[in-house]
Amino acid sequence: MPTVWNAEGRLQGRRDTPLDPTAFPDWRLPPELDGWRFLASPLSRAFETAARLGVAPRIEPRLTEMTWGDWEGYTLAELRLGFAGTVDELEAQGLDLRPPGGESPRDVQARVAPLLAEIAASGQPTAAVTHKGVIRAVFARATGWDMLGKPPYRLSWSAAHVFRLDPAGHPSVERLNLPLER
Repeated sequence: MPTVWNAEGRLQGRRDTPLDPTAFPDWRLPPELDGWRFLASPLSRAFETAARLGVAPRIEPRLTEMTWGDWEGYTLAELRLGFAGTVDELEAQGLDLRPPGGESPRDVQARVAPLLAEIAASGQPTAAVTHKGVIRAVFARATGWDMLGKPPYRLSWSAAHVFRLDPAGHPSVERLNLPLER
């Protein structure tokens, strides 16, 4: 679900920005996810989205969005003006992009890896209501994308993405852009 900061193009990270009260899509989960266990980030925008989707998730701190550190609250245009060449230099690091005081996508992968292993060991179909940074980190791990250049597939942020986990919890893409029904 969108927030005011989404509409403004601001990096939210761990900032607990509320959902935009004027932009509430009437989404429903696709029937393929019936009977699944749900987890959600502890940030209100994630667990409130889960509630709007009609599920009661277990809160999972490892699903919290990537922290953008000193960059949280800025738009990319503002960062390019205020941090000049630093932004381009860091973007060129792909998975190792680490904003000042923040965490990298590789850090997010390391944070989420034990959770994925636990989900795989449980054998229970599990869905996560989480954030773009977490989804992109899992997607990068599943596809081998180093986060340099264009991603191998375009992800819709108004959709569900299904990953299959091997016994160790390593993800692979099963199905991307599963529409949230209206």
